[in-house]
Amino acid sequence: MTRRQIAHLACTAAVVATGLGAAAPTAAHSTVHRVKPGQSIQKAVDAAKPGDTVLLSPGVYRESVRITTSNLTLRGSGIFPTVIEPGKAADRAAAGNACAEAGNGICVAGSENRPVERVTIRSLTLRGFTANGLWATWTDRLKIRHVVADKNGKWGIGLERAVRGEFRHNITRNNGDAGLFLANTVDREHGSTDARGTLISHNLTSGNRIGITVRRLRNVTVERNHVTKNCAGVFVVGDESKPRARATLRRNLVEANNKYCPKTPRLPFLQGSGIVLTGAEETLVERNRVVDNVGSSPLSGGIVLFKSFVGAPNEQNEIRDNVVLRNGTADLADRDTGVGNSFTGNTCKVSEPTGMC
Repeated sequence: MTRRQIAHLACTAAVVATGLGAAAPTAAHSTVHRVKPGQSIQKAVDAAKPGDTVLLSPGVYRESVRITTSNLTLRGSGIFPTVIEPGKAADRAAAGNACAEAGNGICVAGSENRPVERVTIRSLTLRGFTANGLWATWTDRLKIRHVVADKNGKWGIGLERAVRGEFRHNITRNNGDAGLFLANTVDREHGSTDARGTLISHNLTSGNRIGITVRRLRNVTVERNHVTKNCAGVFVVGDESKPRARATLRRNLVEANNKYCPKTPRLPFLQGSGIVLTGAEETLVERNRVVDNVGSSPLSGGIVLFKSFVGAPNEQNEIRDNVVLRNGTADLADRDTGVGNSFTGNTCKVSEPTGMC
């Protein structure tokens, strides 16, 4: 060994001995908090830190869960069902859980100054809550996947003030209002806000009042969903405030939404509506298959443009390259006074007014 090699080894040994050449410490490991039926999900969520996972074993859990920690995953079993149902009224009152008191199953609750970020919820069934199966407010990059929201009193999965969300491969069925509901805000009138690329994709929604509602939002994509057996399939809703709602709806199968739902203070009775735009602008509806939606409501038809009930017209919307067949009184219906709406390249038989097929 040469003198140069000996000197180099000596130097290296000295560096290692002093710790100067040691590898940087690794980040703290995330923790998996395991919960079994009969144990409290909420206690595990409260104990979790950002980066942790709360893993639920198969079975039935009777409680509501409120999540306020960012970068948290709540996951059920991927093999056998993990079901969350309401607890007893006395238990809800004793828990002091705002989510339970409001009648919701899971709540992801942030604030304007501190949104909850990067929460993932997957592989769960939320069933029988008086309000919503899942309710989220002030969230960023919320991911909901493989969640079943069944027989809840209002919305299956509902969100407000949420951005950059992903909602994939969920099933929402037999809920009192919309299966999937996304809005800027639910407590006051306000112009549409930017949802910053929110995606609703590959979901099955059936048996609800409305399958999917996008209300007063912009920059939302609704694609490759199966929407069937609701009173109405997909609603894009604006109001008199500006900017108006704007979304992209593509490659969805919207079929046989023929359930009957009675009128409300804002809407007539619903039956046989496929895709409805009301108070929307610059919305793109393309390459959808909208078939067999049959009813006699003012909103019935395959793809319908209808003036908002607060007076906002549809303007500059583009409906193109859709297959729209066997839909009630009309496959394509423009029942609005708005300007700049276009219908091109659609396969249909009956339009209102005539000449759009």
